[in-house]
Amino acid sequence: MLIDVVTIFPDMFRAVVSQSMVKIAQELGKVEIRLTDLRDFAEDRHRSVDDRPFGGGPGMILKVEPVVKAVRFLEKDGPRPVRILTSPQGERFTQEVAKELAGAERLLMIAGHYEGYDERIRTILAPREISVGDYVLTGGELPCMVVIDAVVRLLPGVLGADDAQDFESFSEGLLEYPQYTRPAEFEGHVVPAVLRSGDHERVARWRRAQAIRRTRQRRPDLLTGEGSAPDGGGDQ
Repeated sequence: MLIDVVTIFPDMFRAVVSQSMVKIAQELGKVEIRLTDLRDFAEDRHRSVDDRPFGGGPGMILKVEPVVKAVRFLEKDGPRPVRILTSPQGERFTQEVAKELAGAERLLMIAGHYEGYDERIRTILAPREISVGDYVLTGGELPCMVVIDAVVRLLPGVLGADDAQDFESFSEGLLEYPQYTRPAEFEGHVVPAVLRSGDHERVARWRRAQAIRRTRQRRPDLLTGEGSAPDGGGDQ
């Protein structure tokens, strides 16, 4: 996969893409991440990429010209990308969206900043708009990083074991089951006996039941299709 990021703060990304699973994915040749400074496409000597909004109002707006120029320049070579605009007005980013994007050959992400975008960026580029949550951030850099991390770790071979991602929260629309490691007892808190039984079938049933129970308690909105699932709390 090729991921292009258009941003006015490329240095913010460098620390993230050079660590952990994203770094490993690049070393394995699973993904190439290219950072493009939007200011390189500004049209004045001050390298301005924002301006005051027509009609008045607070803050500055990201200009249309440098964004469109940057996207068109990057798209001159290589496969046509899925264009992504991080925006609080976009669709909610979920694990299903991450899986969908992980199947793409190329992503081109635009990290906005300031008070918003010139609407013509949306009109001309017709990007897929994605929101990572109903809250306000200073800019689109962090949402872009979230999307990159969630997508890259889903690429085949990145996590090592082929089925590693199948056991994580949201992989089946459920939160992850409780997990334990040594010691088996700490301050009176004991690891459930089923996990020490060596019976893999019992362990699988327990984990499934616990995932459903935890989801029902903490995120019942995720259980739309799991309403009749067993609570399964007895096998300790």
